[in-house]
Amino acid sequence: MKKLFAVLAIMASVSFMSVYAQEAAPASDEATVEQAAPAQDEAPAAKEESKEAAAEEGVGAIHQALKTKFIEGGAGFMSTVALCLILGLAIAIERIIYLSLATTNYKKFLVRVEDALETEGVEAAKEVCRNTRGPIASIFYQGLLHVDEGMDVAEKSIIAYGSVQSGLMEKNLSWIGLFIGLCPNFGFMGTVIGMIDAFDQIQKAGDMSATVVAGGIKVALITTVFGLIGAIILQIFYNFILARIEAVVADMEDSSISMLDILTKFTLKK
Repeated sequence: MKKLFAVLAIMASVSFMSVYAQEAAPASDEATVEQAAPAQDEAPAAKEESKEAAAEEGVGAIHQALKTKFIEGGAGFMSTVALCLILGLAIAIERIIYLSLATTNYKKFLVRVEDALETEGVEAAKEVCRNTRGPIASIFYQGLLHVDEGMDVAEKSIIAYGSVQSGLMEKNLSWIGLFIGLCPNFGFMGTVIGMIDAFDQIQKAGDMSATVVAGGIKVALITTVFGLIGAIILQIFYNFILARIEAVVADMEDSSISMLDILTKFTLKK
């Protein structure tokens, strides 16, 4: 799974950079072609087609504007910001899928384990845990492995393995936090370099006119905006993942208490 997301992230970053590294075609060519077409009376069907074409042109105009701004911001810094965003999103999506697979209805699972434990014994309960995905089933399995050694050992095993599962759920979150910090930092670095370029242009021209400094300031603002947008997107995913982890951990703690009660009853009956 991790290798798959790494490959997808690399492919997405390469395709993203190759698309936006190309210069935008002049819009004047399209206007010339449109002017050359003869004016004809449009039927109702033709009008619908023209509306759809206008909508597609609107989407294409937005795409074209983003590509133009990306190029104007400078391929170096803008590609770095885009790479941080893509890698961060790849890790975030992998974590979301992992947490989705880790989420189970633990109340129904508790009933199944308790029924198997009472009717067929520990081995049947272990089999139920093995056939159920998620950290809760893994924690229960560890408790059942050590139930014959006493409740104290089983309880310590459940608590210890619960900590292990919590660590697995939080894995790679530090990388998302790193990319959240890198996106605006690279944008601010582009801002500083753009301002330096603006002052260089002023020094060369010996003039403080707006046309002299507009290019450098424009680059500075574009890189900052794209860096902040990337950080905001990753921050939303990061907080969503933290909320999912908190929900799963709460279920783990609740189910662990119930599991200890079930094991206590089982050992007392023996």
